[in-house]
This record gives sequence, structure tokens and C-alpha cells, in this order.
Amino acid sequence: MRRKRQQFGYSCEQLSELSGVSLETVQKIFHDNEEVFSPDILKQIESVFENKRDSDRGFSYVCESKMEYGISKKSRECTLEDYYQLPDERRAELIDGVIYDMSAPTIIHQKISLEISVRLHAFISQKKGACMVFSAPVDVQLDCDEKTMVQPDVLVVCDCEKIVPTHVYGAPDLIMEILSPATRKIDMNIKHSKYAAAGVREYWLIDPDKKKVVVYDLENEELPVVYGFENRVPVGIFQGECEIDFSEIYESVKFLYQE
Repeated sequence: MRRKRQQFGYSCEQLSELSGVSLETVQKIFHDNEEVFSPDILKQIESVFENKRDSDRGFSYVCESKMEYGISKKSRECTLEDYYQLPDERRAELIDGVIYDMSAPTIIHQKISLEISVRLHAFISQKKGACMVFSAPVDVQLDCDEKTMVQPDVLVVCDCEKIVPTHVYGAPDLIMEILSPATRKIDMNIKHSKYAAAGVREYWLIDPDKKKVVVYDLENEELPVVYGFENRVPVGIFQGECEIDFSEIYESVKFLYQE
């Protein structure tokens, strides 16, 4: 069981939350000999590992302090060290010391991301611009600190000094997030505030379910503008010279909608 816990990267707090077993009991199981505990309790915890998809529903948690086991064990903020220790196959983001698990993107999500990225790249190449387009999963050390590492769906970076071999170090100029039920609140609230504070110039929220695009001009603190999937949406950081035609993008994914 210890091996499974390490494999999936669960904290004792998370196992307690998902299994319904008290935190004190979970801590004792992983500190003492698990064989002394009742099979029913162990089965409750095992069910978390067997149904590991539970961790793909936007679950968030803080990390355990690296102190010797005891009843008074406290939680602490997670850092990049904790983030880098997560299994490679596990999709997660670190925001202000909290790790958020992310569900795998849908086909619609992936297709929209690809179509937008292709159009942005084509525009930049045509203009022979210095900006670069990336799509998830790309790590962005947003605040240049040890407490935040995000993976926006689509991003544009115009200061190439922020691009290092392993990730983007600092705030991108443009970020786009494609909403899903698991990430909606995080994208609309937590990330919106983080991106604005970090210096992201423009932020798009793309809602495939409602077929809406909300554009925030964070640089000028303007009110958001809402577009539909029938519109051409201008890219503010390119002074509107680049427009993303969402009617074309919708046509490419229309067959995936059950209407």
C-alpha cells in the first residue's frame, strides 16, 4: 500500500478525504504495520487506489510537513520540489502552494486548442514575429517563485528571454484556458486573479459547452468582451490584426456535439 501511495502521489489528507477513514488512522497505517488494522479499513483505502480516476476531478490538497510522524503533524504549502516528484503520467498544477489535479482533456478540448494554436502560429510566422505559441502541457513558472507552476491550454510568449529549455519563466503575454466541468471554477476565479497579478496582458476563457469566448484585456483593465462560436475574435496583443475565426473551429468539432 505504501508503494501505491507513492506511485499515485496521494497525501494522507487526500486519502482520508477520499476514503472516509480518519486522518489519524490513515497516518498510523502508513507509519505502523498495516496488517494490525481491520480488513474493512484497509479495503476503504485500497478502493481509492483502485479508482484512481477520483483524482482527476479537480481535487486539490496541500502537502504534508516533512517532520517525524505524530498526531500533531501539520500540513504545509507545496513547492516545486513536491510538484516535480509527482508521477509523470499525473496531470497537475501548483498554484500558491496548492496542487490541483487535472482531468484528461476531451477530444473537443484538444481540437479547439490545436486549431487556435495553428492559427496563432501561422499569423506570427507570416509577420515574422518574435512571439512563440505553446500548448499544454507546458510548465509556466508564473510568479518566478517556488509556489506556482501552471499549464495553460494555449499561451503566447513575446519575450524570448522568458523561455528556458524546461519551461516558461514568468508571465506569458496571452493565455487561453478551455473550460471543463472540473476546471471551470479554477480557470474563472483562481487563475484569472493569478494571471492578472502576474502581468499576463490578455486572457481568454473558452467555453465549449456554452459556445462562448470571454476575452479579458488585463493590461488595460477593461471590462470583458463576450463572443460566440459564430464570431471572429480579435487578438488584443496583436492589435486586432490577428483574428481567430471560431465559426471555422466550431465546424471542425461540430460532429462531436450531441445535439
